[in-house]
Amino acid sequence: MNKVFLIGRLTRDPELRYTGSNVAVASFSLAVNRNFTNQAGEREADFINIVVWRKQAENVKNYLSQGSQVAIDGRIQTRSYDGEDGKKRYVTEVIADNVEFLGTKNSNQAATQTTEPTPYDFGNEPESTGTNVDSNPFADFGSSIEISDDELPF
Repeated sequence: MNKVFLIGRLTRDPELRYTGSNVAVASFSLAVNRNFTNQAGEREADFINIVVWRKQAENVKNYLSQGSQVAIDGRIQTRSYDGEDGKKRYVTEVIADNVEFLGTKNSNQAATQTTEPTPYDFGNEPESTGTNVDSNPFADFGSSIEISDDELPF
């Protein structure tokens, strides 16, 4: 099984290209924090190349920029090509099946300056506001059903 899940921030703006058959492909690099700190107490990150295809590639180019936070699920792919010097080069990248937009760099900076959590702050989930009792969840369900207390057996 080849499945990858990542959450990180774009290190640069996505690059959008089109293949010879006019299929959109975007690429960008994602900085993903490691779960531990180094000996100096600093958190390090891995920089992972991401490739996304078709309509999602166009959406990534139109709505994401450097610093945007995303969740990616996809697969690892390794490919090779011959460099200009004639040597074989190998590239490992994640082919994204799904890209979830989690927030921009600016929206997360603003969220850290306020005490109100945002839906993008994992670990600081906002409290549930409950169910809206003013709306009828069965409004578009079909015909109405009449219920009377007189019909109950007890």
